[in-house]
Amino acid sequence: MEPAGAGFVGHFIDQAGIVDVGRVADAFRMTKGQLAETVGLGAATVSKAERRTGPRTQSRMREMLEIVSRIRDWAGGETQAMAWYRSQPIPALDGRTPEALVKAGQAGAVRDYLDHLALGGYA
Repeated sequence: MEPAGAGFVGHFIDQAGIVDVGRVADAFRMTKGQLAETVGLGAATVSKAERRTGPRTQSRMREMLEIVSRIRDWAGGETQAMAWYRSQPIPALDGRTPEALVKAGQAGAVRDYLDHLALGGYA
């Protein structure tokens, strides 16, 4: 069985299995620099080809895409999901936004929170 949102995330992955940073930036109408900031990376990280494909860059991009894909249906689409990701404080996670948590390397906490909600838990 394919994980939730895998088709959405797969749209941004090239044949080599690498997240295409340019495609992600275009989809969310951001510059590569803005996208880098959104996942807690420096602009140079996404502008240099050898750094775009690095494990840290790829991990952060996949984490952000996975979170956005999981909420896009109830958020009303990709644009609204990205707005939620960037600005919605989560009281159960000390009022931090999903963006702040991903930047801090705590994407797992956001995934756990979304799992909790999906099972009918309270926000």
